[in-house]
Amino acid sequence: MINIKILGTGCASCKSTQRLVEEVVAAKGVQAQVEKVEDIPSIMQYGVMRTPGVVIDGKVVHAGGVPSRAMVESWISA
Repeated sequence: MINIKILGTGCASCKSTQRLVEEVVAAKGVQAQVEKVEDIPSIMQYGVMRTPGVVIDGKVVHAGGVPSRAMVESWISA
């Protein structure tokens, strides 16, 4: 199972990123736990200074702005 964290305080971009990640996970049929992290100290532990951020299995794969669907698909493989 893949562990995915969406880092962000709740802005529209953060919500869009979470929705996009959940859509791709469902479309690919991948087993993943998607978690929203809104606590600023927790976000900063990942070294992310611009949100939204995406962390997959402990590795930051994106920070700042909503990623494209193609980017998310490349991170999540069946």
